[in-house]
Amino acid sequence: MKSKFNIGDEVKVVTSSEEIFGKFLDDKKNLIIKLNNGYNLSLEKSKVKKIEVVKKVKKSENKVEKVKLNNKLKTIVILHTGGTFASKVDYSTGGTSAQFKPEELLKMFPEVKRLANVKSRLVRNMFSEDMNFMHYNLIAKEIAKEKCDGVIITHGTDTLHYTAAALRFIFEALDKPVILVGAQRSSDRGSSDAFLNLSLAVKFLAETEFNDIAICMHENMNDENCLIMPALKTRKLHTSRRDAFKVINGKAYARVGKNIEILDNSFNKVKEKCSLKLFKDVNVGILKWHPNMKALEVRNYSKFDGLVLEGTGLGHFSINKIDKETLENEKIYLELKKLSKKIPIVVSSQCIFGRVNLNVYGTGRKMQEIGVLGNYSDMTTETSFIKLSWLLSNYKKDEVREMFMKNLRGEISKRVNEEFEF
Repeated sequence: MKSKFNIGDEVKVVTSSEEIFGKFLDDKKNLIIKLNNGYNLSLEKSKVKKIEVVKKVKKSENKVEKVKLNNKLKTIVILHTGGTFASKVDYSTGGTSAQFKPEELLKMFPEVKRLANVKSRLVRNMFSEDMNFMHYNLIAKEIAKEKCDGVIITHGTDTLHYTAAALRFIFEALDKPVILVGAQRSSDRGSSDAFLNLSLAVKFLAETEFNDIAICMHENMNDENCLIMPALKTRKLHTSRRDAFKVINGKAYARVGKNIEILDNSFNKVKEKCSLKLFKDVNVGILKWHPNMKALEVRNYSKFDGLVLEGTGLGHFSINKIDKETLENEKIYLELKKLSKKIPIVVSSQCIFGRVNLNVYGTGRKMQEIGVLGNYSDMTTETSFIKLSWLLSNYKKDEVREMFMKNLRGEISKRVNEEFEF
């Protein structure tokens, strides 16, 4: 039986205990409405006493206007890779549908057209956890072929910092700036961060001489400012907060709100013809230290091309035999020694902030003696992984060992004793 309500109608639902307001989605089995906070609510029909329309949906609300270009403004291309960023409610399904055309985006974010001419197209529509090295190559190639004043990549937030790091290593030279933008909350929710992240990324590209790769996300929980954060020094630190992304062992390039405040002027400003060094399908692992480790865990990487050890505070691993309970540690040490002769092994710290130092204790010195790399690195585990993978994709193993601790793109802070807020 056809429902007497139209999908998208604003309705009031009366139950025995409360009144609920939302948008009508379905009533075939249960009554489903979308609440004002963006979540869907399913109610058993037997518990619904009354439902009435507060406001009928208008078909004209879906009308999309064509984009008119302004020759006085810069042109920004938005390349979509997926995530919640460009999504809105699809009332035919009760879920969200991706909106990728520039006309659709400007309907969602009308203020953006005052800042720049916006072009938009889909590269991939996928969950960010499904991305691999070949997708990094694809995105880089799509960026390189665009003729515009700047590119924004919309991306799922969970692995956005991996992609940002990968692109920063791939591009040895850039002819346009690139900003990666995500959204912690979908665009149909009142609390969405999508608009601020996008509009301020556009504003920054439109009003500065920035020619680098960075991330633009909320500075805090307020909808006032975003930070422009370096691609190789940024990490997601919260599962759901709008200010989930923080700069690690470094500084944000800029704060963008009503005005633009440059915080660190070290970003690249020179435009050159694009030069890319892409990833190959190399096998690099991450082995995280934990209590009661076994030598088998190291041995499992014997057929890999490289390995990142996420060690304790200063970068240590369980390699010291001190009593009968630590016999396994000696086996771990021997496995690492054997493996380091075959593949590059680098170390990072389980701590978010700070620097690896393998000179302080005997454990670290023993690790260096068997060829473990990474002493004095302040790279995150993610950046260490991306850098090692990129190096292995483009250089011989002996060159990789030599180059890993060179500061190639600003991934290693210059001063060992530099302190950063956290």
